[in-house]
Amino acid sequence: SSEKPPAYQRFHTLAQDVPPGLTLPYKFKVLAEMFRSVDTITGMLVNRAETVTFAKVKQGVQDMMRRQFEERHVGQIKAVFPSSYTLRQEKNIPTFSDGVKKSDYQLTLEPVLGEEDKVDGRPHLSALRLLERRKEFHRNLVNIVKQHHKAFLAALSPPLVVPEEKLTRWHPRFNVDEVPDIVPAELPQPPREDRLSTAQEVLSAARGMLSPKMEKALANLAIRTAEAGAGEPALSKAPPSPASTASALKGVSPALLERVSHSLLAGMPGRGPARVSPHFPLLPKIRAKEAQKLQALLTRERGQEERLAMLERLPAMARVLRNVFVAEKKPALTMEVACARMADSYDAQMSLGEMEKHLRLLAELLPDWVGIHAIRTDTYIKLDKGKDLGPITERLTKAAKEAEAL
Repeated sequence: SSEKPPAYQRFHTLAQDVPPGLTLPYKFKVLAEMFRSVDTITGMLVNRAETVTFAKVKQGVQDMMRRQFEERHVGQIKAVFPSSYTLRQEKNIPTFSDGVKKSDYQLTLEPVLGEEDKVDGRPHLSALRLLERRKEFHRNLVNIVKQHHKAFLAALSPPLVVPEEKLTRWHPRFNVDEVPDIVPAELPQPPREDRLSTAQEVLSAARGMLSPKMEKALANLAIRTAEAGAGEPALSKAPPSPASTASALKGVSPALLERVSHSLLAGMPGRGPARVSPHFPLLPKIRAKEAQKLQALLTRERGQEERLAMLERLPAMARVLRNVFVAEKKPALTMEVACARMADSYDAQMSLGEMEKHLRLLAELLPDWVGIHAIRTDTYIKLDKGKDLGPITERLTKAAKEAEAL
């Protein structure tokens, strides 16, 4: 539809309280939930040996999701997961609705199952099979978004090439909620019955059966209809209105537009060659370095991301840890006491277990400054307060930058 979706859908991914990853657009999540509901209802009907019709599924999905469910959603499900259902138009299916006759054609859904999914020779949808189908549908949705993301990376300057199997998150400038809707697959239509729709068809079918006056009236109507149809193409040949520049350039990389504008200005008469900044030769290197960082970001694993976040906190934590030891006036503290003092002094709220992980990482990176010793049942942390804090923070910052570049 041409209406602008609400903000909670357009900026859905920004409001997610989850670690960054391969999140789906809001409309894709709704479609995945619809597929789960369709599969659940289909499973109950198939296991009861009932014919699955769209009317039954529609009512069940709308009751479960409190959303409108239409045939185009079935087409989208078929487009995402073609081997999920076999769709047919069938009639003579028993119905319990006053609005649907038994002789009418109805859209039926038959889940595609293997021989291993049969019980006593009849199809059976088990809970495990439903879970596998749901995961397959989710993977297909992610692959669709990956194709749009791949086109987005190719349009960057310089373009990025990230293997799909190594991709762990989307590009920061890739708006996942603006991925276009899935084009529904074509659904089977009921067979066309011979119906007379125009005056010429009625006249041809009923020739000799009507009175001369009625035949003359139908002939005049057919002539007027033909003349009106012949006049339509002339009206449709009017020149189309020019598209606005903003809509024509929508989706084009800003860096590409900037380079094209510089080239055009340089070639215009009276302007002479465009002035080139003395630092212009460095731009390709800078952009290549940024592209390398982005590629590392897009392929970073969850464990690497957590370690990088810890490394970025360590310079500030090192100053807090030194202040704790200075205030306590002791050469060593138990791990429990050190974590409690650090949690009270650090500007972000953190549990004692998370604080201990940071202290152990400090000891791993700076063994000459922080030492952790297990004595009997207690664990002690020792700090060399005589060392200057400046080189310590520089080493930690360097470690964080090196981890970010990986």
